[in-house]
Amino acid sequence: MHFVDPSREVLAETLLAAGPDAPTLCEGWRTRHLAAHLYLREHSPRVGLGLLMTSRAKTSDEATDRLAAEHASEGPYRELVESFRAGPPRLSPLRLGPIDEAANLAEFFVHTEDVRRAGDRWAPRALDTAYADALWHEVVKRAAYLYRGVDLGIVLVNTAGPRHVAKRAPVSVAIVGDPGELLLHAFGRCAQALVTFEGQPDAIALLDSAEIGH
Repeated sequence: MHFVDPSREVLAETLLAAGPDAPTLCEGWRTRHLAAHLYLREHSPRVGLGLLMTSRAKTSDEATDRLAAEHASEGPYRELVESFRAGPPRLSPLRLGPIDEAANLAEFFVHTEDVRRAGDRWAPRALDTAYADALWHEVVKRAAYLYRGVDLGIVLVNTAGPRHVAKRAPVSVAIVGDPGELLLHAFGRCAQALVTFEGQPDAIALLDSAEIGH
């Protein structure tokens, strides 16, 4: 099943409901910055390159800030979100299902929660089983990279049953949660991810202080 299109719809609706000046879990960004980022990564090759190469990150950040400033009021912000909702340009490789899935499945889930969980009142979404399974496969594929800065072994434990050894080391921590929560933790949304830990207290403390998802 292809989950990116409905995920795009949910993200767009979440952004519209929040308005242009709501907080997000992305440091320094309001919702208008997140909407600008989502639009530019699909419509501007220069910005997309900046997201992949640290040497070009300044160009990406400046373009995001400019577009966010131009769409800070309600009407322009809504137009920006609707442009994102419409999808990438007709000739974009992101129009191809496998590339779209690889680029956007995790991205859209995490950014939806970046908006939802930035406020004081939120609850985890009840996810379709097939969607949760897709998110589990995403975190399994990405975990070794996202936890590369952690000087520990990492074992991901899906509450539905599967386990995945993301990193091997003499001392390990098991991170336990539903697939979406594990994905959020792996992407560095550690304070908001509803996960639990199994391991030695000093190892768990080390994990808590590590840089994850960057």
